[in-house]
Amino acid sequence: MKIILPDRKTIEEEREPAVIKDILESLGINPASVIVAKNGNIVPDDVILENADELKIISFAHGG
Repeated sequence: MKIILPDRKTIEEEREPAVIKDILESLGINPASVIVAKNGNIVPDDVILENADELKIISFAHGG
């Protein structure tokens, strides 16, 4: 599985299939603070990732 972090660092590792939310939490990332793309498509954080998938984590800025 290839994981691209918001700072553009890349993690490549073998992982069992898992829900994106669980992967984010294992990386110390709050799922409510990011948008995720699976293989280039924006998806909700309850989607399951397989080992061959690519996950891109995109942070967004907000304020008032």
